[in-house]
Amino acid sequence: MALKSSALIYSAAACLVMAPVSSLRANDALLKMQQDANQWVMPLGNYSSTRYSTLNQINRDNVKNMRVAWSFSTGVLRGHEGGPLVIGNMMYVHTPFPNKVYALDLSKNGTIAWSYEPRQDNKVIAVMCCDTVNRGVAYGDGKIFLHQADTTLVALDAKTGKTVWTAVDGDPSKGETGTGAPVVAGNYVIIGNSGGEYGVRGHLAAYDMATGKLAWRAYSQGPDSDTLIDPVKTKSMGKPVGKDSGLAGWKGDQWKLGGGTTWGWTSFDPTTQTIYYGSGNPGTWNPVQRPGDNRWSMTIWARDLKTGKAKWVYQMTPHDEWDYDGVNEMVLIDRDWKGKKRKLLVHFDRNGFAYALDRATGELLGAEKFDPAVNWASSIDLKTGLPVRVPEYSTEKTGEDVATKNICPAALGSKDQQPVAYSPDTGLFYIPGNHVCMDYEPTKVAYVAGSPYVGATLSMYPPKGESNLGRFAAWDPIAQKSVWEVKEPFSVWSGPLATAGGVVFYGTMEGYLKAVDAKTGEELYKFKTPSGIIGNINTYTYNGKQYVAVLSGVGGWAAIGMAAGLTGDNEGLGAVGAYRSLSQYTNLGGTLTVFEVP
Repeated sequence: MALKSSALIYSAAACLVMAPVSSLRANDALLKMQQDANQWVMPLGNYSSTRYSTLNQINRDNVKNMRVAWSFSTGVLRGHEGGPLVIGNMMYVHTPFPNKVYALDLSKNGTIAWSYEPRQDNKVIAVMCCDTVNRGVAYGDGKIFLHQADTTLVALDAKTGKTVWTAVDGDPSKGETGTGAPVVAGNYVIIGNSGGEYGVRGHLAAYDMATGKLAWRAYSQGPDSDTLIDPVKTKSMGKPVGKDSGLAGWKGDQWKLGGGTTWGWTSFDPTTQTIYYGSGNPGTWNPVQRPGDNRWSMTIWARDLKTGKAKWVYQMTPHDEWDYDGVNEMVLIDRDWKGKKRKLLVHFDRNGFAYALDRATGELLGAEKFDPAVNWASSIDLKTGLPVRVPEYSTEKTGEDVATKNICPAALGSKDQQPVAYSPDTGLFYIPGNHVCMDYEPTKVAYVAGSPYVGATLSMYPPKGESNLGRFAAWDPIAQKSVWEVKEPFSVWSGPLATAGGVVFYGTMEGYLKAVDAKTGEELYKFKTPSGIIGNINTYTYNGKQYVAVLSGVGGWAAIGMAAGLTGDNEGLGAVGAYRSLSQYTNLGGTLTVFEVP
């Protein structure tokens, strides 16, 4: 089967590509490049974060013949999240700390054209919550952008690897780190921050792509001047949020240690110049110590690209009691919703609910459980937007510390940062999921700069009567239900890829790259890579031939025991005990593996 022409524009459901009004409103080059399926120019494939490719040379009929074309060792252990970019004949590969970047020349059999290794203080490793991961680099205006662990944003010349400029975004001595992939939109490079477990206050920042100068910074909590919220114009559930809403639900000055970090993914609608992202858990994890709604942690944000001003907000889990960070990707699709065409934002949250909102207004249209084990809330009230909580699973304990048992999902969430894929061909989302529950015991904690500010002890395990810790599922966003699912022994911590060839690719923590039928979930192919896969799969062409690429290198929160040598069941914020047997199936090691069909 021939490749679909790269000149074809993705369908409106797959990505939002419209001509910008002027060069000041959007990056013309990237808007065009994201249409070219021969390249992979953004971590999530396109501005709409669909992780869908129109390539179909590798398809459901021939994928069984797929084989390794070539591979590359990164020389770094620990968890390899994210995935490579492909720009023209160059592939850009990143690593966890020390955050190396390699430019591999595809025209010379993947030889190293240049490499970059920043000089960072090793002390930053001690304040990286859940392994030393990095989720990828970004491209724009002839530069590669890397957000280093020490919060430095660096611009590298894409041809030579030489540093063009750097900007320091935070202070690692206070627990602030950088793990997320930058996003280039308009003239800006946008990054978030990590460190919610250290009392860091979350923010999103935009830097001038040419100079590295800070354009704006928007915090998750605080007065309107910090959050860039207009008390009248910014809406939540259709109503003005009111003055200094970012101080609401915080006791005294605790908002200054309020978490709400922004280490996940950012999407962009160039037609409205709006960026979308989520904020994470409030600090501390002990809910007794922070009464109130703790705004605006656990929130979906819509902001104006140029000014950073908030257009609307929606808080999914007010007064979080379980560490259900809201940082997962926001997928932008256009679909009919109950007889009316809508510009949708679809979000699969850590809390186990799949949300559908009108991305122009923030109107909540639907929210249903995408993992049947979810029990902390029975439903989401579509009128108020609030979860209908089940009191039995509250961790709001006073007096003597007592654990709440059998909460589903665990703090890992029904899905963590590993991004979904969406196929306009099937109309389905493909969810890499965790199927994990927990016991949660809050503990009193005091803030010390640069020290953990957690205040909870966790243990994790599969739901009662089940043994699988993971599931890979297809989800109908309109019917709001699963169509099929594949049970996996461990969490699926890999971002899948959907293609026009009718195939969906994903990786497993044991190290298998799998290909399944997009309509049925039938397994069509699998290959064991050198290490467990927590990276995101992509595809591209070179000399007219389609390839599929994936980073393997086990680690991340779920596999932090292996990555960091932890052994106690409750270590790694509760993950070590649940995933102890993973070491029987794989080992550490960073490798890029590229596949082809001969």
